[in-house]
Amino acid sequence: MMARSIRTIWFPIFVLLLVENSRCVKSASNYLIGLGSYDITGPAADVNMMGYANTDQTASGVHFRLRARAFIVAEPKGNRVVFVNLDACMASQLVTIKVLERLKTRYGDLYTENNVAISGIHTHAGPGGYLQYVVYIVTSLGFVRQSFDALVDGIEQTIIQAHGNLRPGSIYVNKGELIDAGVNRSPSAYLNNPAAERSKYKYDVDKDMTLLKFVDEEWGPIGSFNWFATHGTSMSRTNSLISGDNKGAAARFMEDWFDHNSSGSISSDLYMSSKIHRRVSNIIPVIEDNHHELLELAASFESSSGKSTTRFSSLARRVRSALRQTDRPKFVSAFCQSNCGDVSPNVLGAFCLDTGLPCDFNHSTCGGKNELCYGRGPGYPDEFESTRIIGERQFRKAVELFDGASEKLNGKIDYRYTSVDFSELNVTIPKEGGGTNVVKTCPAAMGFAFAAGTTDGPGAFDFKQGDDKGNAFWRLVRDLLKNPGKEQVECQHPKPILLDTGEMKLPYDWAPSVLPVQILRIGQLVILSVPGEFTTMAGRRLRDAVKKVLTTTSTKEFGSNVHIVIAGLTNTYSQYVTTFEEYDMQRYEGASTLYGPHTLTGYIQEFKKLASALVSGKTVESGPPLPNLLDKQISLLTPVVMDATPIGVKFGDVSSDVAKNSTFKKGDNVTVVFWSACPRNDLMTEGTFALVEILKGKDSWVPAYDDDDFCLRFIWSRPAKLSTRSHATIKWLIPQTAASGVYRIRHFGAAKSLLGSIKHFTGSSSAFVVA
Repeated sequence: MMARSIRTIWFPIFVLLLVENSRCVKSASNYLIGLGSYDITGPAADVNMMGYANTDQTASGVHFRLRARAFIVAEPKGNRVVFVNLDACMASQLVTIKVLERLKTRYGDLYTENNVAISGIHTHAGPGGYLQYVVYIVTSLGFVRQSFDALVDGIEQTIIQAHGNLRPGSIYVNKGELIDAGVNRSPSAYLNNPAAERSKYKYDVDKDMTLLKFVDEEWGPIGSFNWFATHGTSMSRTNSLISGDNKGAAARFMEDWFDHNSSGSISSDLYMSSKIHRRVSNIIPVIEDNHHELLELAASFESSSGKSTTRFSSLARRVRSALRQTDRPKFVSAFCQSNCGDVSPNVLGAFCLDTGLPCDFNHSTCGGKNELCYGRGPGYPDEFESTRIIGERQFRKAVELFDGASEKLNGKIDYRYTSVDFSELNVTIPKEGGGTNVVKTCPAAMGFAFAAGTTDGPGAFDFKQGDDKGNAFWRLVRDLLKNPGKEQVECQHPKPILLDTGEMKLPYDWAPSVLPVQILRIGQLVILSVPGEFTTMAGRRLRDAVKKVLTTTSTKEFGSNVHIVIAGLTNTYSQYVTTFEEYDMQRYEGASTLYGPHTLTGYIQEFKKLASALVSGKTVESGPPLPNLLDKQISLLTPVVMDATPIGVKFGDVSSDVAKNSTFKKGDNVTVVFWSACPRNDLMTEGTFALVEILKGKDSWVPAYDDDDFCLRFIWSRPAKLSTRSHATIKWLIPQTAASGVYRIRHFGAAKSLLGSIKHFTGSSSAFVVA
């Protein structure tokens, strides 16, 4: 009887051990994986934002912080690849060059241009001035060293983290449709593609999101990276707060979600909530509903006068610092860009400001004027709400794919890289009656419709999309800069040239000619690193061409389930790439396809070469060197001279406080104004300018929200452009998930004296109650 009982007890345990052991075998690590993340926010004042080319769009605060996020995947004794995703408008050739120089100094030849990809999410709400070609830094008054250094330093630190975190782990891939996060903003151009080709696709934009789930052998899930095509233009051309736009928001939402739900279950309350996500619920005490006592407690904390502090206090008070678990890797989630060239997040469509009617279909004008035609996001007219909604839609799909990821990446890690001079590339194209013909790409040039902008951000004057002729007045203006020759005009036809940027060399190059092209492979996943914005159909043609090469070779190394993603705006930037047929329509995207009508065919030709070399194991020539124009850069942005306050006022003093005995409800807006100084004095990298604290016990203040939270806005202003005085306005939109209790708002800053010394300061508001 006893023996039988023992058998009865031990048999299920034995079965469980077998099952568990089989799981271990199935999930056995085949790679080393490491992830990293670092602050790249940059200067939050005075610097023109990159993306809309609007001279009036100058940074004046922070919506939420920008980050670089990276993964490294390595074979234990073999190849490795690095992918860095930036909350920036695009990658920069000069930034990439300098990052690689630093990596060489630190790691030798472990990380080079061959196996490192640096990609931008295409937010139009980050500081500019970090690219090296003239046309991309005109509106930022030239090169901005702070923007450049913030990116180079941040990317380097991100890769250092990922390298230091390398541990045995596995990667899973999943793919699914996200229907409502992007629409085609140039449908008339898309419709010019062959009907037979269009009939193969259900939508006129790509709806697929491809996600990688990184699982550490010991710690379990440690991150995810996904690729999905939609523009970073939920925030408008008039916004002046630094923001990662919808993709940056999605990344924050997903990292917050995992911080509060490390089990990764999709059924968590945080995931199901439609409200703004928090990252502090586990450190906030539960306070019983005793409003009178809370008011009495709040009344004992009046606003503090500004006082000196150290930079470390801003870093130490960050909410994420309070949350981070030091005994396990930090969860990193990146929402990467793909072939977004003609994809807008303003999913309600484009309408005229004056009439409310839809814009003209072919030209995106209203009564002949492009300035009145604007796309509407799902939160219209609130751009912050549109950003949240499009970000949350991507976040929710990513969580679903993350939770369901089961296909494991297996196989080689490999890569191929070369550089190509696209200003004079010989491209072989098929002839109608059979055979082939050789054509050439052209030196870079931008058409008249470039100046018309898009429905996400219209241009000015009398330009319009779909213009294949131009006009006499603007031709005259153009000719004062550079009159394009007959050969260039014919090469770019039917584009009417507004700016012949590829042939403009004063004071240095206006546009790139030599571009990097790169393929990264992780098992059955292939990443195509492209240095521009491919339209939907252009991206489809590129993916199909590469897939055909990979799957039809005699080696049979790739099966039919190969996953090919396009990483847009990677390693450098060269504007748009349309199909030949879309180019013919000369909407904004076609006018911004720099190297003429055969640009896409040139890319396909070069990527097919890389793909062929990848499967055959052959090397490729490195190509011409990428120009380094750092020594030629010109900067006209004036430095901060000094900061000052009125007599009797200290930096950090409260200028406008909350009312005495204030009580706020969830959803209310709390606003406090401080005497401040220029944020360019200290970027507060990995720190914060703004903080919401909650009272724990009788006298202990705990960080609750900072300027990396979607609900907290840091807004900087000065009364006049040359004034030495300035204010910091901190606005807190109280989330529905906020704990009831006593709160205060705190500001951190750094002031510059006339002699150049920098002194850090802080100040806090009076306490108030959130019921």
